[in-house]
Amino acid sequence: MARKFAFIGAGSFGFTRSLVRDILSFPAFHDATIALMDINPERLDYIKRAVERIVAEGKYPAKVVATMDRKEALMGADGVITTILHGEVDVWQHDILIPKKYGVDTNVGDTRGPSGIFRYLRTINPIMDIAADIDRYCPNAVYLNYTNPMAMLCRTVQGAYPHMVASGLCHSVQGTASMLAKWIGAPEDEISYTCAGVNHQAFYIDFKWNGEDAIPLIRKAITEREEVYNEEIVRNEMFLALGYYVTESSGHNSEYNAWFRKRQDLIEKYCLPGTGWNPGEYAYILNEYRRRETEWKQDIEKWFSEPLDLARGKEYASSIFNAIFGDHEMFKFNGNVRNFGLIDNLPEGCCVEVPVLASIRGLEPIHVGKMPPQCAILSGTSAQIEEMVVQGHLTGDRELIYQAICYDPLTSAVLSLREIRDMVDEMFKVNEDWLPQFK
Repeated sequence: MARKFAFIGAGSFGFTRSLVRDILSFPAFHDATIALMDINPERLDYIKRAVERIVAEGKYPAKVVATMDRKEALMGADGVITTILHGEVDVWQHDILIPKKYGVDTNVGDTRGPSGIFRYLRTINPIMDIAADIDRYCPNAVYLNYTNPMAMLCRTVQGAYPHMVASGLCHSVQGTASMLAKWIGAPEDEISYTCAGVNHQAFYIDFKWNGEDAIPLIRKAITEREEVYNEEIVRNEMFLALGYYVTESSGHNSEYNAWFRKRQDLIEKYCLPGTGWNPGEYAYILNEYRRRETEWKQDIEKWFSEPLDLARGKEYASSIFNAIFGDHEMFKFNGNVRNFGLIDNLPEGCCVEVPVLASIRGLEPIHVGKMPPQCAILSGTSAQIEEMVVQGHLTGDRELIYQAICYDPLTSAVLSLREIRDMVDEMFKVNEDWLPQFK
């Protein structure tokens, strides 16, 4: 039976192209229907052409459908992927600009802190509409979300639809594992690990090379090789202090704690000189999206002129689909699910990122036990704040949102309670047309 995959927010070119390539690489999905849905007709046309190129060059008997009708895309789908961004740059730029006005310096702002919280409050509305349509038009589908802020979005969807086979996916776990393997000179297929925490703030509780503890080798590489230390300064400093390596980039992690961005001298010392893909400069992702606004057509036209590599990448989605309703080859990955007996020292019911087994039985999260206490404090603070924000959304309680932001580590290191209230009030004001849950 030919399978159907629905991409909601298909105009996210990078994700859609790579995920379609990966899905079609599995024999069980060669003849799949790829349903592309986006609200921007121009981007939808481009991604349809891009996917048709993948189908043609792979000589797959697949079918490509492009539509602006979500119902049409979802009807009868076996797998659903969301990669949406709710609002253009002129909307979400204020997530970055307003906190900076008050002294909170943000690098990316898509996950937590005042910037990530307001992105959630806007994005959760269309995400819940999508989830309702999945439940209505393809209730047996496997739903995988790539949209940030991952933890809060997944927590809300999974709370409303506990029967849905759903998880959130991020490439930081496998990406960081590859980086660490490279640093210690280990082939990736000889590395094994247990990683757990919350999205973008999960830690490798163990990291082994051929069954032997490789954490001392990581420490040796960081302390003895300047180029390794400089590649991820913030994360390397966290590792040297906490003893365990965190999953997401230095730029992201610099804004998740109180240690690196509360003073300009600290930003210059730890966040600017790094050589990784995103060391930590202010408004990095905002500036990148502003560039894309004028250059995205050039970028994708260039892609059309370049040779196409059809080899499967490292994103989890296609292997999850294959395990559940393809060739049924079991697959273990790190996914975002609710914490019901998975991490013992994080809040019950919060969204955690833990090992999950995908098989014909669906998705089965794996019990990890306790995180190291020095890591659990950091991840647990994030989890408790995220729970407050979700409850604030569900009840329309603005005060809960303010109180949650009061406990954000970076915000509380920089601002007083009254300054935080003024900042939050201003962010509510500029977002009022996007937050119907608070009216």
